[in-house]
Amino acid sequence: MRILILSVTAGEGHNSTAKAMRSYFAEKGVECDILDTYGYVSPALSQSLNRAYLWASSKAKGAYKIGYSLAEKRRPSVTEFSPSQLVNMPFAHEIRDYIALNRPDAIIFTHPFAGMILDDLKKQGAIVMPTVGILTDFTFHPFWEDCTANDFVIMPARSLRHQAYRKGFREEQLRDFGIPIHPKFAEKAPKADARRALGLDPDKNTVLLMGGSMGYGNMGTILAQLDAAVGDSLQIIAVCGNNTKAKADLEAMETRCRLLPLGFVDYVDRLMDAADCIVTKPGGLTTSEALAKGLPMVIVNPIPGQEARNAQFLLNSGTAVATHDMCTADELVIRLMDEPRRLEAMRLSIEELRHPTSTQDVCEFVMRLCAERTQSR
Repeated sequence: MRILILSVTAGEGHNSTAKAMRSYFAEKGVECDILDTYGYVSPALSQSLNRAYLWASSKAKGAYKIGYSLAEKRRPSVTEFSPSQLVNMPFAHEIRDYIALNRPDAIIFTHPFAGMILDDLKKQGAIVMPTVGILTDFTFHPFWEDCTANDFVIMPARSLRHQAYRKGFREEQLRDFGIPIHPKFAEKAPKADARRALGLDPDKNTVLLMGGSMGYGNMGTILAQLDAAVGDSLQIIAVCGNNTKAKADLEAMETRCRLLPLGFVDYVDRLMDAADCIVTKPGGLTTSEALAKGLPMVIVNPIPGQEARNAQFLLNSGTAVATHDMCTADELVIRLMDEPRRLEAMRLSIEELRHPTSTQDVCEFVMRLCAERTQSR
């Protein structure tokens, strides 16, 4: 059995999801390859796309917000091919040849741009194996309406089916297995044990502050607000990702609260075990991991577009609270720490939404599709 995963490097979420699934397939003895869809055809274009995304989402948020909103509101194309599909047509031939050479039994895609290419190939009859799309946020991004010829789409929640219908998907195409995350987030350790392992006070309220893989957001400002509000009654784990300057700035701060500043780490699961709540940007992967751990969220600094949609979904689901101009992170953290019944209500809402076995469920589903196709030949 051979599985192909098509990803697109625009941020890290799509690739992280792909890697989580590849690891599970490997454990089951299934051959799985990840292909950077644009990188395979044009490495220069792939690098430019990723740089443009990172720049727009961090330095030009206003323009990114406008562009995302226009993409969401654009009218469906009345021609045979939409403009976005026309842009992807030159890539379809290269991807078709790659598929013909490697002959996968099923194809998974983690970005709608890759899904549009497969959509075109499906309509041409150039590929017949099952194709499965993965939503990596709590929303259907623009351009998913150009992916409906694919066989299935995996959603993070059943309640997104109404968005799926509007995009043109049918009920039989939908599965709500969740966003694939590393299986280690399905496991939980007692808070006190996790805190001791990190050198923290096992009995003190603990907040996990995260800024994504690039350490975006005003982490220093948030830390200063928390420190001024709660002092030594709180301990804070701050993860700055690959942002070495942000980590250095936090290390240079004088705080009354106990602070554990970290750079990029591969044990976020253990940090979540130690925390009572997480203050974070609402990236699809981070929030899915927090949900799997049963961790209430305080949302800060969402990137306009998909992260803003994630924030809306999580707020409406009762699993998170969010800052705004007149309500800062420290105020929300204090309220959660002082209102255990509210915190418990959020945990109950999380229980309805969490998918700790998402990767297993998705991969087993794809493996069943492959087995059924083999039996029907």
